[in-house]
Amino acid sequence: MHVYRSPEELLGKGFGQTVVTIGTFDGVHKGHQTILQQLKNKSREKQLPGVVITFDPHPRELLHPEQPIQLLNTLEEKIQLFERHGIEHLVIVPFTRAFSLLSAEDYVEKFLVHYFHPAVIIIGYDHHFGHDRKGDIHLLENLQHQYGYTLEEIPPQIVEQVTISSTRIREYLAQGEIELANALLGYPYSLSGVVVRGDQIGRKLGYPTANLQIGDSRKLIPAEGVYAATAQIDDDQLCRKGMLNIGYRPTFKGKELRIEMHIFDFSDDIYGHRIRIYLHAYLRPDQYFESAEALRRQMDRDKIAALERLS
Repeated sequence: MHVYRSPEELLGKGFGQTVVTIGTFDGVHKGHQTILQQLKNKSREKQLPGVVITFDPHPRELLHPEQPIQLLNTLEEKIQLFERHGIEHLVIVPFTRAFSLLSAEDYVEKFLVHYFHPAVIIIGYDHHFGHDRKGDIHLLENLQHQYGYTLEEIPPQIVEQVTISSTRIREYLAQGEIELANALLGYPYSLSGVVVRGDQIGRKLGYPTANLQIGDSRKLIPAEGVYAATAQIDDDQLCRKGMLNIGYRPTFKGKELRIEMHIFDFSDDIYGHRIRIYLHAYLRPDQYFESAEALRRQMDRDKIAALERLS
């Protein structure tokens, strides 16, 4: 996959017409995946390059800083997901104040047409663009003869009568409904970062943990609690089973939110290593226990439950 960090990078690459789709694609969920598949199909049919256009930072971060957004994917994760789905060309457009002020008409002429020369534009049913989000599918329809492209709209995608959206997935994750979130994503939700030293409490209980330091503060952390999870260390493709705790360790009067993964039957020193944790099932809430021994007995039960769910 070719990744371009600005549309200007396309100039001089010898691009003629393209098949394009545009969006923030936070989550690259099943609805997005339908759009990506349509892009690939149309690209093959037209024998033209297929191009995904996305933005960084997320437009809401600049337009509504008073309402911080929690992202389903870091930019690195999003790039990996696009590559996994066989995208040929990915253009990451820096979303700046100047870009946000483009009128909808200028967005089409000076951005889409100027840089991408689209023969086909594929968009989701609710796509809006340009200053004050005034551009929509109707404007693109009105301009298609002027600029020589055709337009294909993707309707909302439905899974068991639930409309797929990044917002709904965020809501499920915030409620600990990890399996519902995963169903809409089409893959297990993950957290990634570097393993850092903790207080060694888990080791004393017989359950040593890898403490995860998330690399991007905008990444959405799911509801506090214990999860059945798997983990990949560095570039190792092996997924190791375990259980994840997200919480404040109330039994030990913790003050900071911790993300701690106990990997079953694993004792290697992985401090400083990168780890990606996939969440598969919610087991129980983060809770207070009267003693460390009571917590240890509960963790014994958690391990049994996690293995059952991961089987």
